[in-house]
Amino acid sequence: MVIPGPFLPKQLHNLAAAYDIIMQSDTGPDFKIASTTTRLNDMVNRGPAFDQLYLHFPLLEVCRYVIGAPFKLSSLLGRTLRAGSSGQQLHSDLPRDSPDAPMVGFILMIDTFEPDNGATQFIPTSQNWPDVPSDHPAGSGPIYAERVLACGQAGSIIIFNASIWHGDTANSTTNPRRSIQGYFVKRGARSGTNFSSPMSLETFDRIGPLARYLLSV
Repeated sequence: MVIPGPFLPKQLHNLAAAYDIIMQSDTGPDFKIASTTTRLNDMVNRGPAFDQLYLHFPLLEVCRYVIGAPFKLSSLLGRTLRAGSSGQQLHSDLPRDSPDAPMVGFILMIDTFEPDNGATQFIPTSQNWPDVPSDHPAGSGPIYAERVLACGQAGSIIIFNASIWHGDTANSTTNPRRSIQGYFVKRGARSGTNFSSPMSLETFDRIGPLARYLLSV
């Protein structure tokens, strides 16, 4: 599903500016340039511009419904799909039979997601199928014909079951497509990021009780 995010236009502008600064200046172990994307892990510690995202009440309501148990934030990372990048193979972020399931994923659109700039594609109901994406490597056929593109205006949030088949489409434009994505899991599940270990004192003092609970700090 695609829903409105928590940011007013000025806040989204400030978030985008902060995103660009850290993505252009970071060189630490959390920063990675892959074949089609540029990624930066642990956006929690990158400043107050990003705080509202993982506290967005409608997102937490979806997590409460889907996970059905106390939950926590597992990861929060910046991810830019570079201009001219090819499409991504369909995949799922978590096997259906994983002890950590269910996991709720979300993607904040810093830029508008459109059919030609790499909007994420999903295969509806595939989180319930007995087969997996690797059973259909060709990228075509009737299964792929069922795909849905998650398009939306900048500031929108995609929320999805992390076991669903999905992947970036090609960014055929001359502009990068920026996003922030993360995952929520049960409190007893493994986390993608240990937020308590790298958390700065500035971050801890800035965030409130709900954020500390969701980050398990």
